[in-house]
Amino acid sequence: MPKEIILTDEEVKAIRALKRAAKIWPDTLWLFSASGSLCVMRNKEDGNRACLIDGGLHPSEGVDPDYIVDNIDIENDGGDW
Repeated sequence: MPKEIILTDEEVKAIRALKRAAKIWPDTLWLFSASGSLCVMRNKEDGNRACLIDGGLHPSEGVDPDYIVDNIDIENDGGDW
């Protein structure tokens, strides 16, 4: 059975603030976690996420840094479980 995590009042307020931000977040912006830097990204003109595609034998996608509009200082990690 998982351990119960009890949040402080400050932590509860922070989570509520993020949920309020999510309600007004425009479809033109998205968040990208890059080695601990939380980047606010703008979509490309066609509405898709701004990614680079390497045209080599093994195409790889990466975020286009030209579309970073700001960074938010919130500790984060983009790794999978």
